[in-house]
Amino acid sequence: MLLSLHIRNFVIVEKSDIHFQEGFTVFSGETGAGKSILIDALSLTLGQRSEPHFIREGAEKADISAIFRVNDTVKAWLEQQDIEAEELILRRTIDRQGKSRGFINGTPATLTQLREIAELVIDIHGQHAHQQLLKASAQRAMLDAHGGHQHLVKTVQQDWKVWQKALEALKQADLNREQQDALRERLSWQLSELKQLKPGKNEWEQIDSEYNRLAHASSLLEGAAQTLNELDNDQHSLCTALSHASARIAQLMNKDPQLTGIYETLESARIACVEAASDLASYLDKVELDPQRLEQTEQRMRAMFDLAKKFKIEPEMLYDKQHSLEEELHTLNQAIDIEALQKECSRLENIYLANAKQLSTARQKTALTLGEAVTDAMQTLAMQGGKFEIELQETAPSAYGLETVQFNVAGHAGTTPRALAKVASGGELARISLALSVMANKAHQVPTLIFDEVDTGIGGAVAEVVGKLLRQLGESHQVLCVTHLPQVAACGHHHFEVSKKQDNGETRSQILALSHTERIEEIARMLGGMNITDTSRHHAEEMLNNA
Repeated sequence: MLLSLHIRNFVIVEKSDIHFQEGFTVFSGETGAGKSILIDALSLTLGQRSEPHFIREGAEKADISAIFRVNDTVKAWLEQQDIEAEELILRRTIDRQGKSRGFINGTPATLTQLREIAELVIDIHGQHAHQQLLKASAQRAMLDAHGGHQHLVKTVQQDWKVWQKALEALKQADLNREQQDALRERLSWQLSELKQLKPGKNEWEQIDSEYNRLAHASSLLEGAAQTLNELDNDQHSLCTALSHASARIAQLMNKDPQLTGIYETLESARIACVEAASDLASYLDKVELDPQRLEQTEQRMRAMFDLAKKFKIEPEMLYDKQHSLEEELHTLNQAIDIEALQKECSRLENIYLANAKQLSTARQKTALTLGEAVTDAMQTLAMQGGKFEIELQETAPSAYGLETVQFNVAGHAGTTPRALAKVASGGELARISLALSVMANKAHQVPTLIFDEVDTGIGGAVAEVVGKLLRQLGESHQVLCVTHLPQVAACGHHHFEVSKKQDNGETRSQILALSHTERIEEIARMLGGMNITDTSRHHAEEMLNNA
């Protein structure tokens, strides 16, 4: 529950520290005194949008803190966020530059976090809630909130989104099929030419090397043979000369060891010369004039070059081009697998329908119980004989399920319930909205409920019933209500007065808890205006005693 609210420099409130108790608490005051400032300030700590004009004139910063007693649900949420959970302190600051900061128990928090925790601790019903009730979306949301269907609603919405995305992919596949067929035909033709040629990996480099060898076979044979003859073919060859030189230095080395290095160098040269001659001999055995092989090589090179020119690439890229086309064609064939897409769409549709039907069943059950509860409440709200029904109309599948939700009402006995927007008067609408709010919140565990002038449009005996209804709700929840009706104010367990005054040319608002005597004066004012008489005081005291 809400323990206290601390407001600094907010609108026309300079400083206010309000401490709350359990039960039903009312706030009253003259028109324009700033009763709704309390709700606006609290809403900021709950993650609502901030504006620079919220800062009191002459101040640099507005600062609002709300302190709550925590329950197990709130503790669990705080622990998930790694935040200490002895109590819950929500704080919001706003400066003149429009910069806003939020805190949870002193830890910086995002607006999303503030809104998440707000859903667990407080529920605010604004003074225009009954106008929102005319919207089909609001009716559906209220039904789902009362039945606790939110998780199932989110599941259905997600299923719908995924299903529609698959349907769009199928649609695009159908639209692009002709273009894809043309592309597939072109890729298949290109791939067939490459497969016919069968370019190997690194083939161009290998065949280019072979061509150079075959094309210059004569000069290679002649040059290699001449070189081999010079190296090792007669007594004047290089190998023979190196052998004689090495032997001569070996003899001299016995007389002068300093020639050892020269001997080793000559010996290395001799060995290298012998190895080179041997390699040349092997080379000459392999190299031969082969005009037929040369012609085959030239034809292969010409075929590879012509195909590379057609694809506008280099011949050495043909192998990679083939693999690239194969992958592209494989991807294309997968993308336009209409049958597979159709099967996937059917699978996702079945998932959606299964959850949507489960949601429909839950809504039907909730519609029956909530309709009966509101009908019972109407009998005490000057709508005797009236009836409230929730009609679920089957519709095409959508993100919100398989039905629309329509609230129907009959204002008195003997009439057929019709759509709320068509038959309910302003006063009836306000009373039905209040009944719905009370019935819905009885089923929920949110500890604190706030009603901001939801009693607009009612009065007299009905106002007294509304007050007692809110007092009854205060037995299980902490209820705060901003009201202008004395009948409602008299039913409160606690009473705050909101007033404003001029101080040095500035208008300031203050919120004060009232004693029993002060409550009599305030309710008397609400009954009779500024001229308070003993009669109005007596009437006010009776109302308080009978609450």
